[in-house]
Amino acid sequence: MSNQPNPNQHATAEHESAPEQQALPPRKALLGLALVLIVLACLAAYGILRRVSADHVLAETTRQLAAPTVIVAAPRPGAPVDSLVLPGNVTSFTDSPIYARTSGYLTRWYFDIGARVKKGALLAEIATPEVDQQLAQAEADLSTAQANANNARIQADRYTGLVQSNAVSRQDTDTFVNQAASTAAQVRSAQANLQRLRELQSFEKIYAPFDGVITARNVDTGQLIDPGAGRELFHLQAIQTLRVFANLPQIYSANVKRGAKIGLTFAEHAGKIYEGTLVRTSEAIDPASRTLLVEIDVDNRSGELLPGSLAEVHFKTPASSPTFIVPAPALIFRKEGLRVGTVVNGNLAHLVPVVIGEDDGATVQIVSGLGPGDQVIQDPPDSLIEGEKLQVVTPAAPSNAGGR
Repeated sequence: MSNQPNPNQHATAEHESAPEQQALPPRKALLGLALVLIVLACLAAYGILRRVSADHVLAETTRQLAAPTVIVAAPRPGAPVDSLVLPGNVTSFTDSPIYARTSGYLTRWYFDIGARVKKGALLAEIATPEVDQQLAQAEADLSTAQANANNARIQADRYTGLVQSNAVSRQDTDTFVNQAASTAAQVRSAQANLQRLRELQSFEKIYAPFDGVITARNVDTGQLIDPGAGRELFHLQAIQTLRVFANLPQIYSANVKRGAKIGLTFAEHAGKIYEGTLVRTSEAIDPASRTLLVEIDVDNRSGELLPGSLAEVHFKTPASSPTFIVPAPALIFRKEGLRVGTVVNGNLAHLVPVVIGEDDGATVQIVSGLGPGDQVIQDPPDSLIEGEKLQVVTPAAPSNAGGR
């Protein structure tokens, strides 16, 4: 036997090992693809996490920027309140517009603005030719009605006497009696119409209804006058006594009594105090402002005070707890009433209802609503609401440059 290798057997062995060598490259390709997918997934996850983090940072930054920045400071203690100064509206005791009650042309007026007149003074005259003619016609109609009524009464009396002797019929007698009653009613109607026209004619003259001063004259000679409230001819005000109306905060409503003497001051009469008398109140608290409307009457026979002016009303009040002073811009005016913004829990807004005392324009005295530990927002935004988050800034204390 020969030991030489068989060529056919060698070829067969090479043929069998070929599939194993061809299977290796696909495995490496799958492994590489898997690595690529893992890398892409990691990159995608990183991008998503980065975007989520950016959105969170953006939202947080937006919330921080949306919160308004406010400056807070503690209110400055004030002295206890024993008096209260409130604005008062001064009005005349009686205020009346005067209108015409008849139509025509103004022929003459006698008083101009600023004139003081007595009750019954003739203010103006109106020419009413149509009313005059109607009055003349009514007088003639009354005369005719009276003549007819007199004739019917005579006939009725005659027939009433004759019917007793059966000289006339009962039917004719009843006819004349009824005719007499009808004509008598016509007389009364004509008299009423005549009286109406006489009163209408009396409106040609315009008189002052009370003592006062003419504050407006809106007509002139020759103007056409219409009856009713279409045009005010004069405006008359009684100023011998003036009414002063003030709105007293609810907290002091129990301290005012009728008949109390109240001091009044006016800017145009600096240094002078006028004494008024509290005559009445509205007996009810206004739910919108939580105040009590009071009326104070002041003697003005001297004529120094003018209706329509602004007064300062000085009320005496019992001494209360210490007050606090805040800047005037710290006040918030809402429909629920006066409020002051404070900061609670570090950064939350809280609107406190307050009652103010003296106001000098720059600062305001708070007599109720604030405490010594409150942090008052110095200049709150108009859109501030209860519970809103804020960025709080506390002003730095002023440095002492005078020494160490």
